[in-house]
Amino acid sequence: MNRVASPAWGSAGAGRPPGDLPPVNRRRRKKLSRALVTAAGRGALRTAGELLRRGASPEHADPDGTTPLYAASVSGASAVAALLLAAGARPDTESGHGDEGTPLCAAACWGDEETVRQLLAHGADPGLREDHGTGLTPLEWAERGPHPGTAELLRAAAARRAAAGQG
Repeated sequence: MNRVASPAWGSAGAGRPPGDLPPVNRRRRKKLSRALVTAAGRGALRTAGELLRRGASPEHADPDGTTPLYAASVSGASAVAALLLAAGARPDTESGHGDEGTPLCAAACWGDEETVRQLLAHGADPGLREDHGTGLTPLEWAERGPHPGTAELLRAAAARRAAAGQG
């Protein structure tokens, strides 16, 4: 029997559109994403760092739609959130399929001032409503907490954005 290399297993990229991963790489990416979300939610800084070094994306959600940055933010894992932001996670990416939200809303909801600071320093929008624009803002979550220190951080950030013409 004459074996011919199929595009999925042949030379790198042969027969596939640019950016399309072979099945093995897609499965690996999905597995790494799931592991990174788990590590982020547990505050496992060393594990999260290792997964990023192995190629996990700080942006890819797990199969449930949870992003690593949201998992870190809702869990109070500010060191992991800082690592993910430094690795390129976008601070305003919404997580989940309607039952989660933005990382800044998650941190504000729990009054996690350190994670709120990290997210704001990386450009998170303090006025962005979650649920694709129909939900609460981070400030509204902080006020409901009630978390007055977090609310003050968010008010100050909103004022800075407004003064800079960004809000």
